[in-house]
Amino acid sequence: MNVKDFDFELPEELIAQTPLKDRTASRLMVVDRDNGELTHTTFETVLDELQSGDVLVLNNTKVLPARLFGTKDTGAHIEILLLKEVGDDTWETLVKPAKRVKVGAVVEFGDGRLKATCTHITEEGARHFKMSYEGIFYEILDELGEMPLPPYITEKLDEQDRYQTVFAKERGSAAAPTAGLHFTDELLAKIEAKGVHIAFVTLHVGLGTFRPVSVDSIDDHVMHSEYYVVTEEAATTIEAARKAGGRVIAVGTTSCRTLETVASTHDGRIVASSGWTDIFIYPGYTFRAIDGLITNFHLPQSTLLMLVSALTTRDMMMHAYEEAVREKYRFFSFGDAMMIRKKKELN
Repeated sequence: MNVKDFDFELPEELIAQTPLKDRTASRLMVVDRDNGELTHTTFETVLDELQSGDVLVLNNTKVLPARLFGTKDTGAHIEILLLKEVGDDTWETLVKPAKRVKVGAVVEFGDGRLKATCTHITEEGARHFKMSYEGIFYEILDELGEMPLPPYITEKLDEQDRYQTVFAKERGSAAAPTAGLHFTDELLAKIEAKGVHIAFVTLHVGLGTFRPVSVDSIDDHVMHSEYYVVTEEAATTIEAARKAGGRVIAVGTTSCRTLETVASTHDGRIVASSGWTDIFIYPGYTFRAIDGLITNFHLPQSTLLMLVSALTTRDMMMHAYEEAVREKYRFFSFGDAMMIRKKKELN
């Protein structure tokens, strides 16, 4: 299958630059997996699409204010983006301008409150920095860092917590699990009151999410690797709901990839586990863990668009995206949402 099979025309004005004031005010397109029927509604009505006994699985990763602006001793301005900690106060990063940072270079942030020494350059060009500071690293990062908004968002974010889910807990992401941005505490309380179980997993989102697929054939693409955790509590909740006949509805492709990673290595079961996943889901994949998915609208030719096409069909999903463009849905991180599900059966 060719990557260009997942291309579509997206007018630039449909790329959402700012979040809506009310998280639940976004639009929701519901896609029936069986027949491709599309329904246009608003996100708060997701409550009507869920039924007692279902389990809603959300990613509780917390986005780090991972963009730092500093200077070298030469006076050169350097921007670094923290990707992941590799141990011993050392972080893998992306750097701009990269050519100015060689092994041994020192970059200072916040008048020297944080110093970063380049210790290694990977084959892909990422830099490893050893951090030196006094106090607690994450407190310093909260003061000096900025949220690492995706490259297609060009407007400044006034409220930093709007690029954070209300249930964010586990620090470690370079990007938000954006499908979760639509939920409020109040909506989650209503969902639980309806008898829907809620389970939290963790997958720390890397910037590979935004990198374009650079090969022609899908089979040649190599996925980035991301760290995940499924706790005993989450595994028990999900398995109990499945055994009772409830549907597993993943919120976001990150939750989906986490569950499918675990299920694919444990005979279809969800068990407590952690590790790194580079699972690549595209049409032809057999889902083992989820029955439905709540997600945003994704970039053309992206691995995320391929994933949602695998849950339906390529033709069904491309038709849904054509409809979304025609109906002027808002796209990407701060945009509207889609729910893919089978028609619910009345209990």
